[in-house]
Amino acid sequence: MRRTIGRQASPRSPPASATSLGLASAVVSSRPTTRESGCENCPFLEMEKEHDNVVNCTTPNFTGIISVMDPSRSWAARWLRIGRYIPGCYTLAVSEELPEEYQAICADNNVQYVPPKRA
Repeated sequence: MRRTIGRQASPRSPPASATSLGLASAVVSSRPTTRESGCENCPFLEMEKEHDNVVNCTTPNFTGIISVMDPSRSWAARWLRIGRYIPGCYTLAVSEELPEEYQAICADNNVQYVPPKRA
């Protein structure tokens, strides 16, 4: 049984270990969803076809979540450089870097990859 403070846990919520974010677009989703459907922001990574791409392009290590309903009009989405992505939940900070070969794939597809800031 899950313990919660302040509200009931949803039985549909994935366990924390199943939550991942796409390193290329910072979109937060469950790993099974990414494996089945891929990333709507980065279809060229073909995560729904290649399990290795899911492993290499996602991580459970991130800080903070922001929900964006209208990325093209949101100042926060522009600040996070996600203004051209689909509505959804995105991370505020990620601690891992996308492998170089995938950074090159992003560049080839005109997707600007923003690496994590180093402290």
